[in-house]
Amino acid sequence: MKTMSHAARAYEAASVKRSQRAQEADVFHRAIGALRAARDGSPIDRVRALADNRRLWTSVGDLMRDPLSTLPPPLRAQIISVGLSVQREMDNDEPNFDFLIKINENIAAGLSET
Repeated sequence: MKTMSHAARAYEAASVKRSQRAQEADVFHRAIGALRAARDGSPIDRVRALADNRRLWTSVGDLMRDPLSTLPPPLRAQIISVGLSVQREMDNDEPNFDFLIKINENIAAGLSET
């Protein structure tokens, strides 16, 4: 348990010093890594990576639909549109992992800009 406590404190300290955008970009980077590994991985790796990416984009869509969002409505609409494209691609029998990776990379890059 001591290790978990130290890990939790380390994460908390690191999170405080990093912007919310940087933390959000990290979530996309994690999804990118999983998608890359799954692209040529086992079927279970593919299913896991797609499920995680689906949860990510579902959350993004929910956040963009939140009336309390501070993003401009046109930007929110564009992000929702991208998210719908990602969801449609993931619904294919053979999703294009390169497409999904590229979209996530573009979003992460946008979040990383200062």
